[in-house]
Amino acid sequence: MKLSRWIVKNRLLIYRADHHIVKKALYTTAVLMALVLCHSLAMMGFEGLEPWPALWLTLTTLTTVGYGDLSAQTQHGQMATIILIYFGGITLMTFLIRDYVDYRIARNERIRNGFWDWKMENHILIINSPKYNNELFFKRLVMQIREDKEYKNVPILLLNSEFQDGLPAQLKDLDVRHITGSGNDDTDLNRAHAGKSKHILVLARDEYNADSDSISFDIAYRLHSMRLAHLALVECVEDSNRKRITDLGIKSVSRPIRSYPELLVRAMDAPGSEVVIEDMFTRKDNHPERYSIWLEGERWADVVSAMVQAGVGTPMAFINKEGEVTVHPAGDDHIHAQSLIILVKSANVPSQKQVDAAFEKSLVKLG
Repeated sequence: MKLSRWIVKNRLLIYRADHHIVKKALYTTAVLMALVLCHSLAMMGFEGLEPWPALWLTLTTLTTVGYGDLSAQTQHGQMATIILIYFGGITLMTFLIRDYVDYRIARNERIRNGFWDWKMENHILIINSPKYNNELFFKRLVMQIREDKEYKNVPILLLNSEFQDGLPAQLKDLDVRHITGSGNDDTDLNRAHAGKSKHILVLARDEYNADSDSISFDIAYRLHSMRLAHLALVECVEDSNRKRITDLGIKSVSRPIRSYPELLVRAMDAPGSEVVIEDMFTRKDNHPERYSIWLEGERWADVVSAMVQAGVGTPMAFINKEGEVTVHPAGDDHIHAQSLIILVKSANVPSQKQVDAAFEKSLVKLG
């Protein structure tokens, strides 16, 4: 609640400051244009100049360039220049420059505090921030996103209440932008141009606290109401909460695994693949096991077929006699190995004997 009040208060202060600067600049510009018009008319009347030379003389005098090709020759023309330009115009020019500098300073301050409204589309919007080591997590996540050729130059926008003192330099260097706000606020979602985004990642605020799911569900519901659920990937701490988030039409729901932000990237690339990866981390339904199998040139396709047909599991990799691991070799590769890594059902892990039997029954028969 305190943070929300801080955000609202700062938004109001920034709006007032910007409004004041713009109002001053517009007033100064209007008065300056009036002086330019008056001096130009004076040059036409007192010096007999045509409209364009009169304006040219006014502007070169106002900017103190003074090319010398034209100048006021009559006493009345010279007095008009002294009064309108020297006493008024040049002073107003410095005021206008001051207002512009103030605006640039205010703009940089808004960017630093996350209150600048970035105009984005086809971007990746990341809502919320991990409670712990958020800077390191975002760095790894963004670097993984940039590794994908499809997302190498895609804009990335963070929407959270962190980084109130400015986005870390290493994230700026990765071309990341930031908005201070909350995914639980429709105004902030609109400021982040959620409707124009390519992907929306909703992070769990605290990966160890199931209460984070309530916050994520509220964001998911807002995205559903905005018809953006099909763009969203949502982290869910408690497995029992997944269904109510999935029922909103969310594209992907996964467990927060902070040490492996690549999970989110895989979910963007190939929705559903994150379930396979998550299973390996959690042993929920499936996990990889290592089995000793001595292979002397058997085809990888035959090895996979033997294990699958025997109901053992799906071979994912092999370890050669030098201890090197090769993941997902080609089907026609002839394998020389001491062990296999097999994806097995966690509820029914095969024994070494069952694996040996599958090998002897199928592969030896082929030989």
